[in-house]
Amino acid sequence: MPASEAPGHTNTVSSTDFFESIGQKAGQLAPTTNGTNGVAHQGEGDNDENVVEEIESLCMNCHENGTTRMLLTAIPYFREVILMSFSCDKCGFSNSEIQSAGTIQPKGSRYLLRLTDMADFERQVVKSDTATVKFIEIDLEVPAGRGQLTNVEGLLSTVMDDLELGQETRKEQAPEVYTKLDEIIKKGRAMLAGEAFPFRLSVDDPAGNSWITPNMRDGVGKWEKHEYVRTPEQNEALGLAPAEPSTGDAQPTADDDIIPDQVYEFPATCPGCMRPCTTMMKMVDIPHFKAVVLMSTVCTDCGYRSNDVKTGGEIPELGKKITLRVETAEDLARDILKSESCSLECPELNLQVNPGTLGGRFTTVEGLLTQVRNDLHSQIFQTGNSEGGDSLSANERSQWTAFFEGVDAAIKGEKKFTIILTDPLASSYVQKAVDPDQDDPQITTEDYERTEEEEEDLGLLDMKVEGYEADNANGTTGANGS
Repeated sequence: MPASEAPGHTNTVSSTDFFESIGQKAGQLAPTTNGTNGVAHQGEGDNDENVVEEIESLCMNCHENGTTRMLLTAIPYFREVILMSFSCDKCGFSNSEIQSAGTIQPKGSRYLLRLTDMADFERQVVKSDTATVKFIEIDLEVPAGRGQLTNVEGLLSTVMDDLELGQETRKEQAPEVYTKLDEIIKKGRAMLAGEAFPFRLSVDDPAGNSWITPNMRDGVGKWEKHEYVRTPEQNEALGLAPAEPSTGDAQPTADDDIIPDQVYEFPATCPGCMRPCTTMMKMVDIPHFKAVVLMSTVCTDCGYRSNDVKTGGEIPELGKKITLRVETAEDLARDILKSESCSLECPELNLQVNPGTLGGRFTTVEGLLTQVRNDLHSQIFQTGNSEGGDSLSANERSQWTAFFEGVDAAIKGEKKFTIILTDPLASSYVQKAVDPDQDDPQITTEDYERTEEEEEDLGLLDMKVEGYEADNANGTTGANGS
């Protein structure tokens, strides 16, 4: 008989008690043998926990009872999920599905992976039932539907197999549709054969519960993650309640001048719970650079917090590349402004951060490295133990461990490294350790012409700031003349 618990004693159960890694789940199934032919024997008093839950459920194919099996587990690099599989012994129907066990995230997420070799097909992909998948080069979009846990190869193969179903019938009944689908299928098969590199895969999930596995060797532009605020239509599709109308009267007017170093408050909507919250704004003048706006949002209902830095002013003709050599502990205390459009690279640390990943940040060199380290560490080792989960091979685990050791040494000032900020909008800044009118020997700045891809990402190719009055007048004249 188990001992009774003391009165008033409360057992605290965390999510890791239910969502263990697959390796830990398999360890619970290890049988004990009696040394005879390796056969496992369980005692009558054993009460082994069922790793896979089985539930009798209705088969939607033959309307007889089948079996649904559920496994609660945690995916390395990601979060807790529920794997479900249904099978019917009567008609043989079966299917599988994955669902997120967590809540809807405060913001939606969009992942972009640029595949350049066959090894990229092995990247793990978590597609929730609210995610939209798109293979950009062939303009093929998979709408939101059944959740999947697969890799890039499995995802693309499944799409191609689904498109090939019924092609013979389409060839006779709808030749035009058959021709267009056949062209897409040929391109997709060429991608699977490794004959169409490079190409891009995009996963857009308004709920923020999808994922593409990164790799520590990914360079700038290889793997990207962007978070965004959902639209009211997306919130309604996810079943989130609309925000209650705010009765506050503290909204700033267009005629108000923003006073530097003064904190302004105005009502906003929390992206996490859609309740009214408060956003605080403060303009800070960075000496010998420009004025920036610091913004912070705090929700008292759900505890959501965020902060960001916004830079303003006209768009310069050239981008700017800033290189800082960090050699002493004093260099870690330099102020640094990384704008949202800026990419960060530290060659000695094997670290690359794509534009938009961290948003805008105004902090010190040490603070920026610490934030990058904490964010990345929480994604890699988020499975309830310090080993990173059973899906992490010994080689990958040793590489990630060496990577974090190098970053920790740099944060402590024990390792020299270089920070390279590449900003197509020239809105980033590094504090000098000398007088403003002197050149800092540890800082190198370089102006460069933006590439066509950078200008397209920034929307500059679609902007027209000269001659639009004449175009508008010509359009009006043409409309009147017709």
